[in-house]
Amino acid sequence: MKKSTYNIAVLPGDGIGPEVIAEAVKVLKSVEESHQVTFNLQYADLGALAIDKTGHALPEETLKICKEADAVLLGAIGDPRYDDPSLAVRPEQGLLAIRKALGLYCNVRPVKAYNALLGLSPLKESYIKGADLVIYRELTGGIYFGEQGRKEDGNYAYDICGYHKNEIDRILRLAFQAARLRRNKVTLVDKANVLESSRLWREVFNEVKTEFKDVETNYVLVDNAAMQMILNPVEFDVIVTSNIFGDIISDEASVICGSLGLLPSASIGEEHGLFEPVHGSYPSAAGKDIANPLATILSAAMMLRYLGMSHAASDVEAAVATCMERYCLTEDLCLDKSTAKACSVVGDAVVDALLIPTV
Repeated sequence: MKKSTYNIAVLPGDGIGPEVIAEAVKVLKSVEESHQVTFNLQYADLGALAIDKTGHALPEETLKICKEADAVLLGAIGDPRYDDPSLAVRPEQGLLAIRKALGLYCNVRPVKAYNALLGLSPLKESYIKGADLVIYRELTGGIYFGEQGRKEDGNYAYDICGYHKNEIDRILRLAFQAARLRRNKVTLVDKANVLESSRLWREVFNEVKTEFKDVETNYVLVDNAAMQMILNPVEFDVIVTSNIFGDIISDEASVICGSLGLLPSASIGEEHGLFEPVHGSYPSAAGKDIANPLATILSAAMMLRYLGMSHAASDVEAAVATCMERYCLTEDLCLDKSTAKACSVVGDAVVDALLIPTV
């Protein structure tokens, strides 16, 4: 049941994170007024700033705030001062740690080709026009978390890709549920012609789909999926896949919309949800008011939908689309840089569009 008050943990993070988060907060404040709801925003440190203050990328106080919140809104993590992989503590460790601590096993990444911005993609407009898909990537299993090591004096290396049936089952169910709210189609991306772990994915997929007989299903091998993502992305609705395949496919899909600055994401678990833009911390742009806030604002819209506020989420998404149609955009979306608007100006424009009465 929708509540009237929500506790939101806000983690601005590093680089441009505080700037794009500030614009998303503007939008949330506007939603408070228009939808008679209250967001109690509790700010906390994560990443390089947290290391600077406490020596830890994920301080205990931050984790406590996140565990007690209804949702977490994150900016960006990363700082060039900590790029050396030999350092004992690095900002990215905070992100991995919070995913683990909150049990965030499902990464959700929507990808949409906006009509006003079709010319920004390196792909032909005829290929991408109408593309609107979402990728469900398993986040806590697979090759990234399997046993790894080296043998024979370092001349042989191995990484084991393993999955438990329950890890597959739980993300498949989220994907099928999402499809029912979209165009009723789920595509499993795997490599079942070669990998035993992929064959287990197919077995579980075939079991789960019997409970969702109204949803159309198909399988696509990952190499073919990579090609179809470029040539025919409009055929996809909901894609569900393993950790490593999802990592690759979702980054490839980013070229459809033309900028990482438009890609939101959510990481979901049984009890918690964390929402963040796909882009990184872009340290060279920090403090210059040039970063694109739209991915973070769209991540906030995903958070609203997660909290049961679907109407408010749709309003925010429509306001973002209005800004695109009016070409109120930051420099990453402008072929003519002289027309580019500041990060804060774009955030204000989204708020203004939200305040326009719907007819």
